[in-house]
Amino acid sequence: MKLPALILGGAFKKQGLLNSNIERHSRPNHKDLNEKYFRPSKLPALNKRNLSYSIGEKDSIQIELPKQFMLTPRDTIINYFSILREAAHLSDNIAGGCGTVGMATLPYPVVYNFLTIEYQKRVNYKNFFNSFRNIGHINLVKLKRVRNGKEKWEYFAEIETIEGSLKGLTYFAYYYSFITIIRENDVYKIDDLHFYGEDFLCAPYHGWSHDAEAVVDIKYGNWCKLVSRRYPTVQNGYVKNIFFKGTDGNDYLFIFFELTNGTDIEIAQYRRGLDGGWIEIKIDPEKCLEPVQ
Repeated sequence: MKLPALILGGAFKKQGLLNSNIERHSRPNHKDLNEKYFRPSKLPALNKRNLSYSIGEKDSIQIELPKQFMLTPRDTIINYFSILREAAHLSDNIAGGCGTVGMATLPYPVVYNFLTIEYQKRVNYKNFFNSFRNIGHINLVKLKRVRNGKEKWEYFAEIETIEGSLKGLTYFAYYYSFITIIRENDVYKIDDLHFYGEDFLCAPYHGWSHDAEAVVDIKYGNWCKLVSRRYPTVQNGYVKNIFFKGTDGNDYLFIFFELTNGTDIEIAQYRRGLDGGWIEIKIDPEKCLEPVQ
């Protein structure tokens, strides 16, 4: 089985916002594109914990980590990126820093032990290590739980990296991620990682699918004929809650997260139940465009 492309220890995927239906509608009119799309993150780093650990024997990747590093799903993620923060895997022909950068490659075998046994079977250490090539620094700038199950937990994360280049300079790059955590041997470990690269030049010039309100109006309103009345967006930091009354009489809540590059990604859909609580649902708007058989 062919392995997917890897970056930062996880599967690398292209941010899938554009599609063949975008040209059916004009994009939203943003008054200040420079402010919305071209500004980098000003959020403080979350992965600033100073953790003491032993790297074990030379070239060993089996390192016994303190259990307190992985006592909760959130601790596991923050501690994983705290150790990775000063890691650097810069090739000889890639510019980055002036001599040794941070802890160099020492942290990689340590963080490999944050992964479950099954994940290590899917991604061996060599591929894991090489997935960090040309990355010299990592800041975790956003972290939010998106699903809480009995056996697995899913988190959204966004990271800011400093990467080397062939141009004799370093540059910032941003990725958002979905991280799956499960319980293994009385601690919480990472069972899956997916990273999506952020493009800072796509949204300002093309389409409407980067804008949460437009997505609800067009995909779920125009395509699916579901939106009767959309209420004003309730935004708390990078979390955008969009409420609307459905044409079926139900109340709906769609949650989006705003990325550093200014685009909104859909995280969850809910419909209000008979008891007043929110029930998670999954509507595929693409199916609304399929011809009726």
